[in-house]
Amino acid sequence: MEKKYTSFSEFYPYYLSEHENTTCRLLHFIGSWLVLAVIAYVILTGALVFLWLIPLIGYGFAWVGHFFYEHNKPATFKYPFYSLMGDWVMFKDILIGKISIRA
Repeated sequence: MEKKYTSFSEFYPYYLSEHENTTCRLLHFIGSWLVLAVIAYVILTGALVFLWLIPLIGYGFAWVGHFFYEHNKPATFKYPFYSLMGDWVMFKDILIGKISIRA
């Protein structure tokens, strides 16, 4: 029986275990940066039409990492909210050097 997570602090170690491949983590990181770039562009230009790119970019990079490098299913399918939180916490952890994107 699969564990049911009731808090993000319980979930995050599992989330990290699903992102052990450095290429997968790098793709998540790039996707997150690009999402922030799209948000900044929309704010600066008012071009709301580009908001549709956010899920495409965010999930696209992440899912390529999971399906082709990590060889697992993204946690988004079972834990969408915790997974989204995990993406941004891992992004922050990579930025501050707590998690590496190098092999």
